[in-house]
Amino acid sequence: MATFNKRGYKAPKEKAEKLDNNYIEDVNVDEKDSATAKAFDTLDQSASRAEDFVAKNQKYILGFLTIVALATVSYLLYQKFIAEPSQEEAANELFVAQQNFQKAVDASGTKADSLYSLVLKGSEGKFGVVKIADEYSGTDAGNLANYYAGISYLNTKKYAEAIASLEKFKSDDIMLSTLAIGAVGDAYAQQNKQKEALEHYIKAADANKNELTRPRYLLKAGKTALVLGNKADALKYFNDIKDNYEATPEAQAVDALIGLAQ
Repeated sequence: MATFNKRGYKAPKEKAEKLDNNYIEDVNVDEKDSATAKAFDTLDQSASRAEDFVAKNQKYILGFLTIVALATVSYLLYQKFIAEPSQEEAANELFVAQQNFQKAVDASGTKADSLYSLVLKGSEGKFGVVKIADEYSGTDAGNLANYYAGISYLNTKKYAEAIASLEKFKSDDIMLSTLAIGAVGDAYAQQNKQKEALEHYIKAADANKNELTRPRYLLKAGKTALVLGNKADALKYFNDIKDNYEATPEAQAVDALIGLAQ
């Protein structure tokens, strides 16, 4: 069959081959890319809001920072020019009272009473521990003065004052803090407040489980429990001494007390 071309007819051209293999006809935006873009958009908005906040409140922010700076400087100045000199002054004042206290512990009778009175009231132009505790309450020496005052009051039979001073005393020294608790128990016992005394003796015994203070306060707890008619608890305290602290002075007489508690 003969073939012919209709006038004006042109055969369709084949699509030209892509010359650039790297060319991308359709660009599809990945969902992850879109989320990232939104996240950056959000961050930009947040940063802008933060900048606006700082701009609007700059006066208050600077004021706050100034207060913090002043507080820090004030603290450092206080430590250098007030706290440290106060501590040194308190220690100097306390020195004579400490000497009198040691002499009172070694003495007896009226001489001991006189020395404890000097500890409390002061001597040789130096403050007594009562005034030191009050005047230098924020110092280590002022705190220690409360202990000396409490023991001195206890030995001069001023039991309420002894309790008040000893309860103000705070220490990381486990031995001193234990003795202070036990001394409060002694002050209550002297006022015939046996329940309060027993509570403090047990607390002192448990505070430091060594061979010096624990058997001492276990013995006092046992005797106080006997006074209160609580033989079961008394027996428990006495047996603790017998079983665990047999080499101590308290253990030497505990068998007789065990007999009373049985």
